[in-house]
Amino acid sequence: MSVNLQKGQKVDLTKGNAGLKRLVVGLGWDEAPRGFSLFSKREDIDCDASAILINAQTGKLNGPTDVVYFGNLVHQSGAVRHLGDNLTGAGDGDDEQIIVELDKLGNGYSKVTFVVNIYQALQRKQHFGMIQNAFIRIVDADKGVELCKYNLTENYTGKTAMIFGEIYLYNGEWKFSAIGEGTNHNSIGELASLYQA
Repeated sequence: MSVNLQKGQKVDLTKGNAGLKRLVVGLGWDEAPRGFSLFSKREDIDCDASAILINAQTGKLNGPTDVVYFGNLVHQSGAVRHLGDNLTGAGDGDDEQIIVELDKLGNGYSKVTFVVNIYQALQRKQHFGMIQNAFIRIVDADKGVELCKYNLTENYTGKTAMIFGEIYLYNGEWKFSAIGEGTNHNSIGELASLYQA
């Protein structure tokens, strides 16, 4: 049974789920309705989901190869795989999905943080206040069962990027934390810099 989380809540993913090996991290959003204008060209809002792998020893990002996004779809370990870029967020369900194979993370990585930024947000004058129904959900990939879901409900007007949540290893158990923190970073590179030494 899926757990609906609020901002700041945490849930244990592996407790009661013996043998949990692969996760599907589904991220979704919809563009909020906008008024019609004859004088302005309306561009779709292109949100990009990414995964940032955090080193277990340092608690920091090792380097750019540990960021999985539309320009680097598969982590060198094979542990994290992005299933591709959705340019509009149109349609129901997950807009982008990231597969995480927990056993392949090994002892090298203790956390994977999931972030979303709006592509060319400044140039297009777009922000997360123009987005609605944003969520992150964690699914047991082998059983096809949703373990938890976090719907982001705050007003993120003016924010160009978002830290949705993270999975992390604590006392031998994998857990998920619902973060929902808006930022003003304008690219995955800028977001990744938050996690560098």
